Amino acid sequence: MKKFTNFLILISTTFIPAQEVGLQLYSLRNQFKKDVPGTLKLIHDWGIKYIEGGDTYGLSLEAYKELLKKNGLEMVGIGASYEELRDNPEKVIQTAKYFGAKYVMVAWIPHDGNNFGFDDIKKATDIFNKAGKLLKNEGLSLTYHPHGYEFRPYKNETLFDYMAKNAKNFTFEMDVFWVKQAGADPLELLKKYQKKFSLLHLKDRKIGTKSNNTGQIDDETNVVLGSGDVGIKDLVMEAKKIGIKYMFIEDESQAVVQQVPKSLEYLKSLD
Repeated sequence: MKKFTNFLILISTTFIPAQEVGLQLYSLRNQFKKDVPGTLKLIHDWGIKYIEGGDTYGLSLEAYKELLKKNGLEMVGIGASYEELRDNPEKVIQTAKYFGAKYVMVAWIPHDGNNFGFDDIKKATDIFNKAGKLLKNEGLSLTYHPHGYEFRPYKNETLFDYMAKNAKNFTFEMDVFWVKQAGADPLELLKKYQKKFSLLHLKDRKIGTKSNNTGQIDDETNVVLGSGDVGIKDLVMEAKKIGIKYMFIEDESQAVVQQVPKSLEYLKSLD
C-alpha cells in the first residue's frame, strides 16, 4: 500500500476464532475504477462483512454508504492522509463517525525522493501523537502503516524504533511484506513491540526478491500467502498469541482476483 487513502476488508472466517481475517481493498483498485457496485458485490460474494475505507470512488458519501448497506458491509475504519491528520483532524473524525468507524489508518509520510531521515520521522511522530490524542478523545484509534523507509539506521537501532518508543497516542499496522522488504524480521519486530501493533497486513513476497528500504517495489512480487519468503504462518500464530484481532490480506498484483481466494484457503489450512 502506498500513499493513497486505502481500504481494508475483513473476511469472517473460523480458522482463528478470536480474530477476523481481511483484505486491503487497495488490492482491488483497478476493479473499483471500472465498476464500484460490481466490486462491492464481489466483496459480498467473498463472504466479507467488515471494511475500512476512505475513498468513495467518485460516489457521494450517502450513495456509497447505501451500497455498503446493500451488500451487508460494515465499515470499521477509514484511511486518512498525513496532510489530513496534520491540517484537519476534525474532518477525519467527522468522516470516521459518519461511517461508524473505530480505526483511522495513515500509510505514508511525505518525503523528498529517497531522502528520509530523523527530521521526517520526528515530525511525523509529533503530528500523529497530536492527532491521535484528538481521535482518542472521540473513541477512535489512530494507527500508522510503515513502508520500509522507516527501518533505516538511527543510533544503533532504526528510525522505526524511535517512532515506536515515542508513539503515545497512536499504534501501528504492520505490513509484514514491507518489514521483510526493508531487511528487517517481521516476526522479531512483532515480538519486540507486542503492545504497539494493533493491526496486521498479510502480504507474501516472491522468493528471490531483493530487499531495499525505499518503500518501492514491483507489485508483481506480491504472491499467494504461504508461497513466499515472509513466513506468514509464524506471523499469524504470533498475532493470535498476542491478541491482534484484525489481520488483512493485501495483494497488489494484477492477479489479485485469482490469488486472494488461494490466500484465504491457505489461512484456513493453518487451523
